Amino acid sequence: MTITRRSALRGMLAGTLASTVALAACKHRARGLVLGDQVHLIESKLRAAHALDGTTYPLSFANFQGAAPLLEALNAGAVDTAPAGDLPVILAAAAGCKLKIAGINQTSGRSMAIVVPPRSPIASVKDLAGRSVIVSSARGSISHYLLLEALREAHVPIGSVKIGFMLPTEAAAAFASGQIEAWGTFGIYQAKAEAAGARILRDGTGIGPGYGIIAVSEAALADADKRAALADVLARSRTANQWCRDHIDAYAALYARQTGIAPALARIMVGRENPALVAPDAAFVAALQRAADRFHEDYGVLPRRVDIAALIAPGLLPA
Repeated sequence: MTITRRSALRGMLAGTLASTVALAACKHRARGLVLGDQVHLIESKLRAAHALDGTTYPLSFANFQGAAPLLEALNAGAVDTAPAGDLPVILAAAAGCKLKIAGINQTSGRSMAIVVPPRSPIASVKDLAGRSVIVSSARGSISHYLLLEALREAHVPIGSVKIGFMLPTEAAAAFASGQIEAWGTFGIYQAKAEAAGARILRDGTGIGPGYGIIAVSEAALADADKRAALADVLARSRTANQWCRDHIDAYAALYARQTGIAPALARIMVGRENPALVAPDAAFVAALQRAADRFHEDYGVLPRRVDIAALIAPGLLPA
């Protein structure tokens, strides 16, 4: 299962076109600081909390449907920040993406899971032997790590499971139409599947590491004006996240509008989320290093070992 640096980069693309990203990079460079986003949620939180009021620098947002294309955009210079799960960020770094980790938040293990259709004969992770499992969204994703660790835990040989990869929206449609036997997914895609009757074989509780990361490009950090703007945006993001914690019902309503899920599901989702934004600390470095080493040494997913401590961007977000 070992992959090369080049194939890792191809896997991260997850169907995006490099030429499209390059064109976007040219467009966005003229617009000042560009914040990457998923489901427009970062922008919505900032605006709902009025945390962008009084900004004095050009600022725009670029939305993506998953971590893989978002991190490819970061590598191409199309965006200056990328909110993503911990392991996709590490895969990007191993594949040569010039990034640093500026802020983190600890998420619930319940926010990712391996699910099966409601009437599936698959009753446990052990039953995945000889079956096909689709993972969202790419090799090296948090869902991929969850699946590999769950198989290890259940003593199921990885080679006995046919593992495929699809972008979340495509996988969701295939799962809903009965084309997928089992699905490793996360977030709103998981919540929607659960609401439609999907059964959870194993969620991420106890598997970890389970961090959300704000990655920033090294190119943006090397630009004095952009670095100052990034530090300001991170401080404003911390304010917005505190607003989410203080106004949980309002945040749930906002979440429902942005993701298109029912308000009751949105309430469940925000209950699984811990929006507190903090600076990376020693506990984070140790937890992520363990997972990165497992991905590299045991599973051959990372093309090289990644030194997590070397990826930390100091000074952008106060402890």
